[in-house]
Amino acid sequence: MEHSSKPPAPPLLVLSNGHGEDLIAARVLTALRQQGYDGPMEGMALVGLGTGLAPVPGFRPVGPRQRLPSGGFGNQSFTGLLQDLWAGLAGLAMGQWRCIRHWRNAHPQGVVLAVGDLFPLALAWGSGLPYGFIGTPKSDWTWWTNWGTTPVADTWHRCKGSEWDPWEWWLMGHGRCRLVVVRDGLTARGLRRHGIDALAPGNPMVDESAAESPLPAGLGPRQRLLVLPGSRLPECLRNLERLLAALPRQLAAVLLLATGRQLDPQHLATVVTGLGFVARQPPADTGSRLAWQRDHLLLLWGPGCFEAWLPWAQLGLATAGTATEQLVGRGVPALSLPGPGPQFTSGFARRQSRLLGGAVIPCPSPQQFRQELARLLGDPHHGRALGRRGQRRMGPRGGSGAIARLLRQRLLLPHGTISSAALSSWPSPSKAHMR
Repeated sequence: MEHSSKPPAPPLLVLSNGHGEDLIAARVLTALRQQGYDGPMEGMALVGLGTGLAPVPGFRPVGPRQRLPSGGFGNQSFTGLLQDLWAGLAGLAMGQWRCIRHWRNAHPQGVVLAVGDLFPLALAWGSGLPYGFIGTPKSDWTWWTNWGTTPVADTWHRCKGSEWDPWEWWLMGHGRCRLVVVRDGLTARGLRRHGIDALAPGNPMVDESAAESPLPAGLGPRQRLLVLPGSRLPECLRNLERLLAALPRQLAAVLLLATGRQLDPQHLATVVTGLGFVARQPPADTGSRLAWQRDHLLLLWGPGCFEAWLPWAQLGLATAGTATEQLVGRGVPALSLPGPGPQFTSGFARRQSRLLGGAVIPCPSPQQFRQELARLLGDPHHGRALGRRGQRRMGPRGGSGAIARLLRQRLLLPHGTISSAALSSWPSPSKAHMR
């Protein structure tokens, strides 16, 4: 009697183009493992060190990695681009390209998943292998609403009918591109008008990765503001100094400062004490590592506490990208105070605000920052309305699992290993998610 054996799953190479992209990729890949994919899973962080991908079960990093001065935002600043080039950007890119070609030769039956923008998409195409694409940074909401705020860019996007560009359409529409996923239904419709089978099954950024921690009793009566200065150094410290300096002296609240673990506590203490804060013992059950007090303002620093503190937040003070979107995805509004960059510039802040339906309010000056803060703290109804609007823009939960199912169906299953009837029985993105 003959026994049929299950064909081996094709190897998967993931190309991720930044900190937020690492988070999205990690959640999709974890869901993929949970759904039974047991093939080799390797990945290359094109920007940064790719630490966000480390928790994925059975994941192995490949290729050269390097933290660049601009943090991957050299395209937003000519100075940042020059700094990246001086730090070895060209050599890094060539090393990554050679690694992808080597991986293709070693895994001729492999597939590639690009997460990010044009750069990983072009590399996936250049691999010569079948590929899928999760387009993270672009949304048609950034030009569809408040049209004319940036008239040249808005006119260009309106003429195209999409924020994605013609060269990106070509790569997404290529015969080897088996899956295109974008962040919302409006953007997917814009791409479909150009013949691209784009889907929007949900946003992995709003999926929960851990159970909610209970709110410590000592924090309950006070206003809780989640401070998100960003993850890229040294911009993170400059952003934090500007946010704290803009706060009114009479404010009574708890500031939950959530950062990455790479922030040096000595550098942080220098910034904080320079603004009049005095060190004190961190309160119990908060997960905070250090604490400072200034009048009625308590500042807690919790490296790696973002996920635990996210459910506690009533308002955000943010100069971050992905973390701000995760906060708004829970229905919490935020204020931003743009700086010189290289990431969180005035242009980035305006685009983020339009993307999130005004749930993040960019403030051009510390004075306006204080005015908007007083309004949000004094009018909770207004804050909740902004939060609901941003939550709708971020979309429903469940995107990680839905994208993983699409990857299995379109990219990872060898032809002939499953019937079309079985495929049609799998959960698919709802029409509500596509709209």
